[in-house]
Amino acid sequence: MAMEKPMKTRVKTLPFRLAMLAAVALITGTLFAQKLQPNQTLGFGDSQVLKFSYTQNFDCIDQPKDDLNYNVSRRNPTRENCKLPSAWWVRSPRSPSGQDRNPANTSEPLYVLVPMFSVDNDQNPNDAISCTGVVQGTLCGPALGNTLIQLFGAIPEGFKQSPLVYTQCPDPGSAPGTCTMHASRLDLGPVLAALKLIPPPTSNVFLPTPNHSHVLINQDINFKPIWWQVIPVLVLNQKDWPAKDGSTGITSLKAIQEAETAGDAAEAPSNFFLFFSSTTMKGMKM
Repeated sequence: MAMEKPMKTRVKTLPFRLAMLAAVALITGTLFAQKLQPNQTLGFGDSQVLKFSYTQNFDCIDQPKDDLNYNVSRRNPTRENCKLPSAWWVRSPRSPSGQDRNPANTSEPLYVLVPMFSVDNDQNPNDAISCTGVVQGTLCGPALGNTLIQLFGAIPEGFKQSPLVYTQCPDPGSAPGTCTMHASRLDLGPVLAALKLIPPPTSNVFLPTPNHSHVLINQDINFKPIWWQVIPVLVLNQKDWPAKDGSTGITSLKAIQEAETAGDAAEAPSNFFLFFSSTTMKGMKM
């Protein structure tokens, strides 16, 4: 009998322990899979996973003498195209607030990470974001795939129909090239020219909005709804890409700057702004 008591205890405690482990797993899973509302996405900042709540649509800013579609005879054409919607990766001298000053003084920065590397050296043009639901005049499908292979040697994860890395946009269950309150396409021409991959562009090079993730500076992780200036960051090395839980990779401005110094990331100019609030996700401390 003396030997049966521990055995009975083990029989009783085993289900209890399993139940506790299951509860812990459920709680942990719930924290990392909290259901997002249709107007929400995730982000990173100050070693935490963040939740963004968008309360207005995006905006892209142009000036009276801008010629962002390279039609010299017709100035200031962007309002028409913005409604498509589209955005240009060119520097904006003001924010949507209308203040004619440096947007760095009138808005906060949102660093948008784009995975411009290919995990598997993808040479299949059919793996690029498809043309399903894409705005007419946007490079997509095999044509996009062939162009990216020619420019970068492979299809970057940012423009794949099924990326091999986790990204916070598109939203879970949404189609590639989409994200709530974002533009549905971007003019990549100025960026390609800045990278010396093409001559100075003479026409727009519209691509679907890439798969991407977000990073805020430390002091902005809990912030009221405001206009944020989008600063695209092209991440060139897979080792720098952030994991879903933020345990590795670029999840802070410091990490962005270190990657840029090492030549593993590059910032691109933008006239693109988003309007949202940011809150920390409880229990998701990295």
